[in-house]
Amino acid sequence: MRSALLGLVVCLCAGTALPARAFDLTILHINDFHSRVEPISKSDGPCSQKDAAENACFGGVARIASAVKAERAAAGTTPTILLDAGDQSQGSLFYTRYRNEDAAEFMNTIGFEAMAVGNHEFDDGVPVIETFAGAVRFPMLMANADLVREPGLARHVKPSTVIEKDGQRIGVIGLTPRDNQELTAAGKSITFTDPVEAARREAEKLTADGVTKIILLSHSGYEVDKRLAAEVPAIDVIVGGHSHTLLSSTDPKAAGPYPTLVKGPDGRDVPIVQAYAYSKYLGKLSVSFDDEGRVTKADGAPILLDASVPEDAAIKARVTELAKPLEEIKAKVVAEAAAPIDGQRDTCRVAECQMGNLVADAILDRTKDQGTTIAIGNGGNVRASIDAGPITMGEVLTVLPFQNTLATFQLTGADIKAALENGVSQVEESAGRFPQVAGLQFDWSRKGAPGVDRVKAVRVTSAAGEWVPIDPAATYTVVSNNFLRQGGDGYAVFATRAEKAYDFGPNMEDVVVAYLQDGRSPYIASTDGRIREVE
Repeated sequence: MRSALLGLVVCLCAGTALPARAFDLTILHINDFHSRVEPISKSDGPCSQKDAAENACFGGVARIASAVKAERAAAGTTPTILLDAGDQSQGSLFYTRYRNEDAAEFMNTIGFEAMAVGNHEFDDGVPVIETFAGAVRFPMLMANADLVREPGLARHVKPSTVIEKDGQRIGVIGLTPRDNQELTAAGKSITFTDPVEAARREAEKLTADGVTKIILLSHSGYEVDKRLAAEVPAIDVIVGGHSHTLLSSTDPKAAGPYPTLVKGPDGRDVPIVQAYAYSKYLGKLSVSFDDEGRVTKADGAPILLDASVPEDAAIKARVTELAKPLEEIKAKVVAEAAAPIDGQRDTCRVAECQMGNLVADAILDRTKDQGTTIAIGNGGNVRASIDAGPITMGEVLTVLPFQNTLATFQLTGADIKAALENGVSQVEESAGRFPQVAGLQFDWSRKGAPGVDRVKAVRVTSAAGEWVPIDPAATYTVVSNNFLRQGGDGYAVFATRAEKAYDFGPNMEDVVVAYLQDGRSPYIASTDGRIREVE
C-alpha cells in the first residue's frame, strides 16, 4: 500500500511528555464515495479495460475493503474507528439500479461505524434514505435537521452517537449541508439548521454525559469545517466531506495540509481532515489523547488506493455479480472523443468548462425548434470527465447520473441576470450552482456583492447573429434541467418567475448522446469565452 504523502506529524503538547494514560486512536475515513463501487480512472470516471491493463485504476469498494483490513491489522492493539463523512449516494449505474442496497451491504461487510448524512442521500427523497439508514448496522448522523415530521427517518438517523474503544467513550456528531432543500429532493418536511449551533448543542450534551473525546463528522465542506473548528467548543477532530477536498502535506494540488489545524475557542488546535472523493483515497489520522481527552498529537495522510492496493477477492466477486445487469448498458459505445473532455469539479464549479459547454450546447440544440435561445445548467450537474477515445453509455451516465429531464420556460432578461447572480454567488465554496451556459455570454467579478452585483454584463445573440446586451424587459425562452427549474441550487427565480414552464422533456443523458451522434463524433471539446471572470 502506497501512501500519497509522507504525512504531517503535529505535536500539540508544547514540548511536554505525553501523559502515561494517553489514549491512541486511528481514524480511517472516506467521504463523497458517490457510488464508485467499481474502480475509477484518473479522471474519476469508469476504469476502462485499457486503464486496467496499464494498472491505471484507483479505488472501488474492493480496494477500500482491502485497505481498511490492512490498516486495522497494522494498528495492532491501537483501536481504529472507520467513518464515512457522507454522500455514498449518486454517481454511477449502481446507484441508479440498486438505490444504496449495495452500499448498505458493502458498508456492513467492511465494518463502518458511523456515517454523516450527505446532501445526495436525499436525491430520491426521504423514502430512499430511510430504507438505506434502516439497512446499515451503524448509526447515520445528522444533528442539524429537525425530523419531527419524519418519524420513520428519525428512528434511524440520530444527531450523535457514542462509540466505545478500549474502554474509552468517543462521541461522534454528524452534520449535513444547511442548504439541503435547495440542493436535493429532501422536501419541506425536514428543516435544516445552522451547523455551528447544532454542533455546539450536541457537543454540550455529550460533554454533560461525561464524553471527553468528540469527533465531528461533517458533510459541510472544508470552509465551513474551519469555521466549526474555530467556533464550537469541545470538538477534538473534524472529519469532513462535501467539498471533495484533498488535504495533503506534500501534494502541490492539495487545498491544505493533512491535518489542517485551526485554533478552537479554547486556544487548542483542532485537526481537520478530508480525503478527496470517489474512493480514490482512504484517509488515515492517528490521534493521541491525554487522560483529560485533549488531543496531544495528530498525524496522518490520505492513502492513495492505486493498483498497488489489492482488491478484496470476496467483495470484488460480489461487485462483479451486481454489475452483470449493468454491463450491456455501460459497454455500449455511443460516440468518440477526439481528446479528453474536462468535467472536473474544480473547473466546472468556478468557470466555463468543456463538459459544461457540451451539455449546455446539447440541450439548446435539442430545443431550438421550440424557439429556445438560451441554455442555463449548473456545474454541479456535471460529475466526471471523459477520456479520449470511445465514449460509452456508462461514461455518459457517470457524467450525468441524476436522470434529470429537460425543462423549458420563459423568463425576462432581468430574471435571467438574477439567475446568473445566484449562479456565481457561492463560487468561493465551489458550489454546484455555478452556471454553465449556451446562447449566452456573461462577465462576472467576485469583487461584487454575492447574489446582487457580481454579474457585470450579459449578452445574447440578435436576429442577425451578433452578440448584443440582454434586454431586461424582453422575454426569452430558456432550457435547463428540471432540478434547477423547480428551484434547486438556489435558482428560486426559475420556480417563481418562469412562464409556460414544462419540466418533462427527454432525459439529459439521452439528449447529450443524440447531440454527439448527430455528426459530432469524434467530439472536439473546447471553451470559447462565453463565461469571463473580470476584475
